[in-house]
Amino acid sequence: MTHSSQSKVAIVTGASRGIGAAVAQRLAKDGFAVTVNYASSPAQAEALVAELQAAGGKAMAVKADVASAQEVRAMFDAVEAQFGKVDVLVNNAGVLKTQPLAEHTDALYDQTFDINVRGTFNTLREAAGRLNEGGRIVNFSSTVLALNLPGYAVYNATKAAVEAFTQVFAKELRGRNITVNAVAPGPIATALFLDGKTEEQIQSFAKAPPLQRLGQPEDIASVVSFLAGPDAGWVNGQILRANGGLA
Repeated sequence: MTHSSQSKVAIVTGASRGIGAAVAQRLAKDGFAVTVNYASSPAQAEALVAELQAAGGKAMAVKADVASAQEVRAMFDAVEAQFGKVDVLVNNAGVLKTQPLAEHTDALYDQTFDINVRGTFNTLREAAGRLNEGGRIVNFSSTVLALNLPGYAVYNATKAAVEAFTQVFAKELRGRNITVNAVAPGPIATALFLDGKTEEQIQSFAKAPPLQRLGQPEDIASVVSFLAGPDAGWVNGQILRANGGLA
């Protein structure tokens, strides 16, 4: 038996930066052969892969727009060819642009639903036939869904869809010992969150949870590691809010 067939295999979508990169780092540390999926930042993805390999891990970067069923299928093909069948799928790829509903353009609506909803749908549908028995799927929702903040209507609608997928898909995979859960982070100190906010806004978000700080990407990576690992075998169809008690 070659060494490569002993590592469990994980795909992390949108993994070139932010939470996705932290998840990829953590899963590599946990012993997974990690696929760093990216849509548009090859340099960051390749740098992350090099870093994971330098630390003794197995990693590869695969470009795929999750909104394309064809590209998602090709990504699974590439991963199977390199590492073998997939054990863990982490649907981290997402887009967040806040805008009052009345001001949303058709293009922004389409982009948000394409990446957040269709992207998750495409990878789940592909994983249904290709994930190893005993596999793990971790989707990404968001704590803002519970806050009903103005400007988040369309984004929240996409995350409500992801939660619905999570809870139903968990039941549809009956008999395969595959769990399907979602993580719903609160505000996390990543470029996605920090960009375009004033220091005052950032401080107000940081003070909001009872733990009085912003989450770090590693806080979410730890939760994903738990859900992807052996200790979460009895957790299925759940939405885990990792937000410091914000909601």
